[in-house]
Amino acid sequence: MTSHKASFINAITLIAMGVWGLININPEIFSGILENKSPFIPITLGILIAICNNGIKSGNKLIAHVAVLLTLISFANLMPLFKAISDGRIDAALRVLLMLISSLLAMIYFIKSFIKNRKAS
Repeated sequence: MTSHKASFINAITLIAMGVWGLININPEIFSGILENKSPFIPITLGILIAICNNGIKSGNKLIAHVAVLLTLISFANLMPLFKAISDGRIDAALRVLLMLISSLLAMIYFIKSFIKNRKAS
């Protein structure tokens, strides 16, 4: 797998898990009532990472580094995982765990790509 594919999978995972969390936390969202805006964080990060995907695929170093930064930010959500586990919210813990795993895999492929590019130059 290449870094742009791993990044795209991460973006889709962040968006999907964010939407799931948004609907789960705010069941009245379709009636215009929005209690909690925190699920918009992974959705926004996922959209920004998806926007960076063409630049990653074409080998643009700046865009790749921006995507790595966004992925690192998305990986830094350990506190919601611990809170979900301590509150006994298994669905929330599963969502955060899936986002962490996809972000970790994307980071691994980014690092492999950076090492490969460094050796090539």
